[in-house]
Amino acid sequence: MDALCSQLKGESLMLDFNVRGENIEVTESIRDYVEKRIGKIEKYFDQGANPKAHVNLKVYQDRTAKVEVTIPLPYLVLRAEETSPDLYASVDLVTDKLERQIRKYKTKINRKSRETGYKGVEIPQEDAREDEEEASEFDIVRTKQVSLKPMGAEEAILQMDMLGHNFFIYEDADTGSVDIVYRRHDGRYGLIESANE
Repeated sequence: MDALCSQLKGESLMLDFNVRGENIEVTESIRDYVEKRIGKIEKYFDQGANPKAHVNLKVYQDRTAKVEVTIPLPYLVLRAEETSPDLYASVDLVTDKLERQIRKYKTKINRKSRETGYKGVEIPQEDAREDEEEASEFDIVRTKQVSLKPMGAEEAILQMDMLGHNFFIYEDADTGSVDIVYRRHDGRYGLIESANE
């Protein structure tokens, strides 16, 4: 309600928006719609917190529209993306997804806020039992140990494919670091290299 009042008074939004377009010009009306819809999640942020919302709008040749939103917080990154035949519908869908994320992780977010002394996010606790159920979503139900064999990325991909897995952890034969290869949504492969600092 405070966010709505501040908008009605002409004050600036709590969320600081950075809106970019790929294959589309970000017009004033598009920017206004993005800020108004995604600005709905401002109710979860305390006054004085000014998180930055990075919004990327992309229109493909078949005219489908993808909206990606990233909101970095001190201890968590909210990120969502949606694609639909309509840009405005994609904005609506990504806003709903962000709200669901915030609600799903509300227990974790509130706990972290208290632990770190960060006053940026406070999500109302509607029901203690619901919070306990959500916390139990993170219960580890199975533990598996793996022995890491030294190998290269190509051999790791072959091992992953033979096992029918979506990822494979291995020790890089050249660097000795623990790395991960994984299968991307587009069918190609990705590599995560660990960095020793």
